[in-house]
Amino acid sequence: MTFLVRTKQKISRLLSAFFKKRTCRIGIYGPPNAGKTTLANRIVRDWAGDAVGPVSEVPHETRRVRRKEDITIKAQNGNSVTMDIVDTPGVTTKIDYNEFVEYGIEKDEAIKRAREATEGVAEAMHWLREDIDGVIYMLDSTQDPFQQVNIMLVGIIESRKLPVLIVANKNDLPDASPARIKSAFPQHPVIAISGLEGTNVDELYEKMTSYFG
Repeated sequence: MTFLVRTKQKISRLLSAFFKKRTCRIGIYGPPNAGKTTLANRIVRDWAGDAVGPVSEVPHETRRVRRKEDITIKAQNGNSVTMDIVDTPGVTTKIDYNEFVEYGIEKDEAIKRAREATEGVAEAMHWLREDIDGVIYMLDSTQDPFQQVNIMLVGIIESRKLPVLIVANKNDLPDASPARIKSAFPQHPVIAISGLEGTNVDELYEKMTSYFG
C-alpha cells in the first residue's frame, strides 16, 4: 500500500469520525438517595442486560459520574432513541462526613468518602454545563420537592435550555405523594415511578423517546 493511499484512508477515517452524529447524553440528576442509580440500572438492564453501578442506603454511594453508552430505548408506539445514560452523584450544597459516620462507617473512611462525593458533585455539574443533552430530574416522592431542588442545577438546565423530564420516584412507598411534585413543576412533565419495582417505567420510556429522540 502506497503512502498516498494510506494517507487518503487516514484522512477519510478522521473525516468520518468528525462528521458522525454524536449520541445524545442524558444525565440523571437529583438529590442524594433519590434513586438515580437504581433508575440508571433499571434502564440499562431493561435495554442492554447490564448495570451502571451499586446502590446502597448510605448516602452518596455514587461519588463519580458513570456512563453507559449506546443504550437504545424502544417505546410501544414504535419510537426509539439511542443515548448514553449518565448516572451522577447526588447534588447537594454541602457534604458532611458525619453523614457516613451515622451509618457506622469509620471516621477516616467517612472523610475520604465525603471528599470523593464533593469532587463528584463538581464533576457532575461540569458534565451538565458541557456535555449533557437532556436531563432526567429525579426526586423522592416521599419528601418535600422544594427541599430537594438545587437552584444552581436548575439554573444551568434553564440557561442551556435542556429538555427535562421530572421523575417522582419511590412511588411504591406508602407515604409517597407524587402529586406534590407535580404541583411544584406545573410546566414540566412529571412521571411517577418506582425505579426499584419497575412500576410505570414503560410510561417513562415513552416520554424519553419523544423528549430526547
